[in-house]
Amino acid sequence: MDPKQELTSVDIAALVTELGQYTGAKVDKTYRYGEDLLRFRMRDFDRGRLELLIEVGEQKRIHTADPDHVPDAPERPPNFAMMLRNRLSGADLVDVEQFEFDRIMILSFERGEEMTRIIVELFGEGNVAVVDSVGEVIQSLETVRLKSRTVAPGTQYEFPDSRVNPLQITYDRFTRLMDESDSDIVRTLATQLNLGGLYAEEVCARAGVEKAMQITNASDDAYRAVHDALESLGTQLRSGDFEPRVYTNDDDAVIDVTPFPLEERKRQNLDATARKTFNGALDVYFREVDRNPAAEESGKTRPDFESEIEKKQRIIEQQKGAIDDFEQRAEAERARAELLYGNYELIDNIIETIQAARAEDTSWEEIRETFAAGAERGIDAAAAVVNVDGAEAMVTVEIDDMRIPVDVDVGVEKNADQRYTEAKRIENKKEGALTAIENTREELESVKQRRDAWDRADEDPDNEPGGDNTDTTQGERTNADDPSRMAPTDDAWLSMTSIPLRTSDDWYEQFRWFHTSTGYLVVGGRNADQNETLVKKYLSKHDRFFHTEARGGPITILKASGPSEPAEPIELTAETRREAAQFAISYSSIWKEGRYADDAYVVTPDQVSKTPESGEYIEKGSFVIRGDRTYLRDVAAEVAIGLQCADETQVIGGPPSAIEDRVPTTIRVRPGRYAQNDAGKLVYREFRDRFNDESFVRKIASPDKIQEFLPPGGSDLVDE
Repeated sequence: MDPKQELTSVDIAALVTELGQYTGAKVDKTYRYGEDLLRFRMRDFDRGRLELLIEVGEQKRIHTADPDHVPDAPERPPNFAMMLRNRLSGADLVDVEQFEFDRIMILSFERGEEMTRIIVELFGEGNVAVVDSVGEVIQSLETVRLKSRTVAPGTQYEFPDSRVNPLQITYDRFTRLMDESDSDIVRTLATQLNLGGLYAEEVCARAGVEKAMQITNASDDAYRAVHDALESLGTQLRSGDFEPRVYTNDDDAVIDVTPFPLEERKRQNLDATARKTFNGALDVYFREVDRNPAAEESGKTRPDFESEIEKKQRIIEQQKGAIDDFEQRAEAERARAELLYGNYELIDNIIETIQAARAEDTSWEEIRETFAAGAERGIDAAAAVVNVDGAEAMVTVEIDDMRIPVDVDVGVEKNADQRYTEAKRIENKKEGALTAIENTREELESVKQRRDAWDRADEDPDNEPGGDNTDTTQGERTNADDPSRMAPTDDAWLSMTSIPLRTSDDWYEQFRWFHTSTGYLVVGGRNADQNETLVKKYLSKHDRFFHTEARGGPITILKASGPSEPAEPIELTAETRREAAQFAISYSSIWKEGRYADDAYVVTPDQVSKTPESGEYIEKGSFVIRGDRTYLRDVAAEVAIGLQCADETQVIGGPPSAIEDRVPTTIRVRPGRYAQNDAGKLVYREFRDRFNDESFVRKIASPDKIQEFLPPGGSDLVDE
């Protein structure tokens, strides 16, 4: 039995109740680890330090964690974490909620008049969206563009289609949904009422109903017992009446974690350990899932490619099943619409009868009894009605063994149109599933390629995956052993199976930066604070100061020397000036506006001042320029991104003429349609395809690191 990797809707409902006690906690700082893990460090005034973890990758979870066990803070926070800090530092947690009965949790934070919602999607591929007070997406870990919904920066956040909430369903609607099933009780609860298999079995056990009972054999007493069990489960989840359990197998490996003991886990003879809180149980559980004793002993183990491949194949089969299901459901809805038209007079008679009765204030119970009596007398219209739902103003009719919901407030045409619309909605979901299955197939192929690369490395011990391929025997290395001394060709770097890593930590890497084609360092501010720091701390006598006429541009400094070296007068070539100007323009608001070129100017340090004219005010990060400016006209907004392999291994980016001769391959970007995080992922995938050593790309050029060199705003990759 595989350990649980994702939270269920029931788990999330329990977490919402427990996390609700932390409303009022204040955010100190946020962190991002890798692609999928977020950490919120907060202060609860009654309980002290609070650590909240959110993960939306292979594991999908959200829970508080023991402060002694949270990961160390990354040395350099990625863009997503910095955006969260800018919006949430000092903010109060004001609400925790679950969207309907979906695997979506919404955390609402308030700072002054500013409201920010963190929407955590714990289903599918997983996602976290940061949304403002009017519902617009500020940023998201993943961009979703389906026919059914869109989640992308600058758009209104769209929740998935509504699902049945089994914990709040009325008895009338419950019976209608159950009656529409052609399966047994447990499968109907799991699928049609969205409980999932484990909790569907738990509800049957609590209700004392045989889970394998066919719907056609279920009595009203069985329905009542199951519905009561659902209501009781909902009450328990809302009240916080939990007895959390962590379940382990005979090998003492964790298998599951639940907010209360489950009959099904007891039947499987799993060992259960009680915990005080569900958050605490989740923290313990996922720490145990992540623990890998074999890896600790050997320092490196072969990844379980087979399990990953099997999982991807299983997902593909499930996606195929979903596609088939969507096709069948869409066809069924069209068949219902055609039956409505084909029995127009019958349906119209039913609708008019109910509308006339309601106009005379006849109760829905009396209407139900009238149809039942009519059916006994053999009246066709009455016999066709198999259910009356007054709460929804709906009846269910059965024609040719097919049950059709009918809205009695509208006519036959409108009802048929609703069925056609539902068929179209389901077909749109099918399109999304087709896209998803193609993505999964690509992921499967990627896992197979990584497996094959690992196995090839096992056959050649000197070429270990992710290693540096260095000679560990004593004696000097020859040039043939050292790729940097060999000065490989571009094609050689791209085809190498193991590129050695050489990293450094230079002072300027906290800023935007590049080296010109003539070797000068150019640095630019990422925000107002960095603009201030660059001018006050790093602008030296013989440097050059570049800026654009447009507001919202970075302070850009071309350095004549390092910060601890004496500055000497320099003569700049036209190419060097233009590269620095292109850097200033590309990372300014010009890019966000979608413009492809603009003007920049250059001045000397003595022309830059923080002293405003009398009666004027200078904003933080802005400066006064006095004297003549030298302009560079019509400079293109364009950036090249590359992976440097010789000397240092790192992502570099800047003007194409300065970057392209330093790296084996580059990707050019211009203002365009892809959000910064999406463009980062596209560039990453392109590099991964170009380099034979995928581990090299993963280690030095994650999408986050690439984003640091992408201008803020939309980008397009340039086909050269």
